[in-house]
Parts: sequence; C-alpha cells; structure tokens
Amino acid sequence: MKGGWNQTGVTVSVWRYDANTGVWVDAPGGIAEDPNIYRFEYLCLINNNNNFDVPCLAAAVRCDQGRDGRPVRWYTSLRVFDPPIWSAVRPDRCVYLEKPVDVLGQIAAQIQTKFQQLPINSGSSVTQPSPHTLRGAETNFYAEAAEQTFSVDMLGQDVAIVARPVQYSWSYGDGTSLGPQTAAGGPLPQDRWGERTLTSHVYAQTGDFPVVLTTHFQGTYSVNGGPPLPIPGQGSFSSPPQTVSVWRSITRNYADTCLQNPQGQGCPGVAPPPP
Repeated sequence: MKGGWNQTGVTVSVWRYDANTGVWVDAPGGIAEDPNIYRFEYLCLINNNNNFDVPCLAAAVRCDQGRDGRPVRWYTSLRVFDPPIWSAVRPDRCVYLEKPVDVLGQIAAQIQTKFQQLPINSGSSVTQPSPHTLRGAETNFYAEAAEQTFSVDMLGQDVAIVARPVQYSWSYGDGTSLGPQTAAGGPLPQDRWGERTLTSHVYAQTGDFPVVLTTHFQGTYSVNGGPPLPIPGQGSFSSPPQTVSVWRSITRNYADTCLQNPQGQGCPGVAPPPP
C-alpha cells in the first residue's frame, strides 16, 4: 500500500498486478466495496505499437519508482452506470513493469538524518555592549537566525526542505548556559544597556569568554511539489565561538574639576592612580 496526494488531501491506493495489461498499477480508490470502477489510458501514446511522444513524456508526471514506468490517466465511473460514464481522476499516475519501491516511505525514514546533514546557518549571537562588557553588569545577548530553504535529491526525487528556527541556547563561556528556550531576545537602545532581559547574563569574573549560540530548527519537507510534511524531531546547529571581553569598572570621586585643578587625577595628561 502507498500514499499519494491530490488537491483535497491524502489518497490511499494499492500496487497490484493487472494481468490484462501486464503491468503494476496504482489504482485510485482502495476502499472496501468501492462503488466506482476504474480504467486507465497511457499518456503520450502515439499509436498502439507502444511508441511514445518523448517531449510529452518529459512534461508528464515522473515515473521513476520502478522499471519502465509509464504515465497514465485514470478514469472512474459509478458501477451502476451502463454503459459507464467516465470522468478523469487527477493527478496523473504511473504504471510499471515491475512492482515499484515505496519511495515515499524510504524518504520518510531517511529525512531526519538528511535534515541534520544540511548546511543550515545557525545564525549569530549579538552582544550589547560589544565587544567589551563590564563585570557584574547585565550583558544583553540576542539571536539573529532566519528560515532557510534547501532543494535536495533523495532517491531520485526532488525534495524541498524548509528549516525554521524555533528555540535557542547560549553557552556563555564561563561555565553557565541558558536554554533551550523559544525567546530569541532582541536589541536594546543604548540608553537601556545594563537592563536585565530574558537572554542577558552577568559575568562574575573578568576575562575573555567564548560565547556559542545553538539554534534549534524544525523542518518540513515536500516531495516533487507535494504538500509540506513535518520532519520529526529537531536539528541543532551551533555558531562559531564569539569572544566577549569582560572588564572591571573603577569609580573614584574627586574634589575639583579639571578646570579648577588641571593637574588633578583623571584630568587629560595625568596618569590615573594605580588600582
């Protein structure tokens, strides 16, 4: 049994051998006591000598799930009609000389591994303030990641994969981390730097720290232009480390301004006292 799609949703059909035509057919329907009867006609057939119009075949439905696949159009009629009143069944389908493989099922079994192997850009982590921040102060981090689309070949089929960022994790480089969480954070205006945010972090020590953003993506895939299907699980992709330098701040009070005492500590040309 295999699945397919049409404009109204999923269809189910069964590969069976048709002794009259000598081919494996993917007949529409597939329900018990079907009130309809079916027949098919070859597409692009020039004459009864099995000659086909090659340009027509190139534009028809792809039939590459088995040996010598041929595109066909199915027709259906209610059994009660005598003679039958035929109407076309869309989309067009295929028949084969040998029983075809379940390509859709094989792709479904492999799609998660393929998703993890894609060159998905994890995005970047932005720091405020940057590239330097202060010990003991709230440093704002936020993620910039975008939806991405890939076209790949799987088992001879055209597969379109869409990866959408859904969660984010940060490793702050000092042994602490955040996430995964759905909040990507966002930029703050400069006059609000130092405020606590959903993604901010306070460094307790000075030094240079490698910050790594890991973005978790969910995906969908479609085969040969079919509807999008969910990819189970998530794909996780990490950015290269970005260095954040954490400095300390020192506050000193002076009795005079530099106009009053140009030689005072902190004035231009005067070295500050040792810490």
